[in-house]
Amino acid sequence: MELADIAIKFGLIIIIFLISLVVAMYSTYAERKIAAFFQDRVGPNRAGPFGILQPLADGAKMFMKEEIIPTNATPFLFIVGPSLAILTACIGSAVIPWGQNLVIGGRTIPLQVTDINVGILYIFGVVSLGVYGVMIGGWASNNKYSLLGAIRAASQNISYEISMGLSIIALLMVTGTLSLGEIAQQQHGWHWNVLYQPVGFLLFMICAFAETNRTPFDLPECETELVGGYHTEYSSMKLGFYLFAEYINMFISSAVMATLYWGGYNYPGMDWVTAHTGPAIGPLIGTAVFFAKIFLFIFFFMWVRWTIPRFRYDQLMDLGWKVLIPLAIANIVVTGIVITFFS
Repeated sequence: MELADIAIKFGLIIIIFLISLVVAMYSTYAERKIAAFFQDRVGPNRAGPFGILQPLADGAKMFMKEEIIPTNATPFLFIVGPSLAILTACIGSAVIPWGQNLVIGGRTIPLQVTDINVGILYIFGVVSLGVYGVMIGGWASNNKYSLLGAIRAASQNISYEISMGLSIIALLMVTGTLSLGEIAQQQHGWHWNVLYQPVGFLLFMICAFAETNRTPFDLPECETELVGGYHTEYSSMKLGFYLFAEYINMFISSAVMATLYWGGYNYPGMDWVTAHTGPAIGPLIGTAVFFAKIFLFIFFFMWVRWTIPRFRYDQLMDLGWKVLIPLAIANIVVTGIVITFFS
């Protein structure tokens, strides 16, 4: 690999990292504005025009607050918890194809950090690691409410990862690959996987809500029962890391859903657009379409949060074990039958 290629990869990593942080930051603003719309309020409107500088004010407040570590907490693990949460949230973007290859000055620039042939397994591994940040933080706080929230998070993630994995198996039977880059290429134009796997997509989306601890699956931080859940004892930027990790996870989950089921950067008429705009502009339009899909999913996450009340914990586990897993297995069987007899 040439030095220029290494510099391009490094630059792409920095750009994706910064985009993830900015999207997470302004997702808090969007969430508050959407909540205000649903509740017939105004929302943030003091910091800057239309309150658009509110996320910067919130970030400055997080940095300025006093760092408090409870007397009986385990200091090292208390810091490791939020650090691990934000780390695992950020590294999931490495295998996502953000667009087709750019061609600038005769040099081909791939808009994917790395296209490993087990990209889906990598995503699952990163998602599985994310719960350790919550678990460690809840245990290290030496607080019974924090510990209960951490245990809830661990059991919830394990339960819904099984359903998510089973929903993906049916998709793999159709695509025949674990590479996210190849899956995106197979959906060229309008041949999106959601047309072939609607049940799989529905299962995956429900599990994504549970994996990101979003309402109606936000039992690990259920304020009516557990004060603040696993981050009860956290303040300042350590709390900010947990909150940022949730929004980055939401962004990455939306990107994965858009890539696996909704065509990623593909859209109808993309060949005509690329032919008329050139190999430098055409792929960027595809990237813009990809981000539009991501933002629609993020809006859906927020819409559900301010519309549906949270489950009881027994309802949450019943849904995971008694409904989603059997449905995912049935989807695999039906997909196998269709592939065998109708391909």
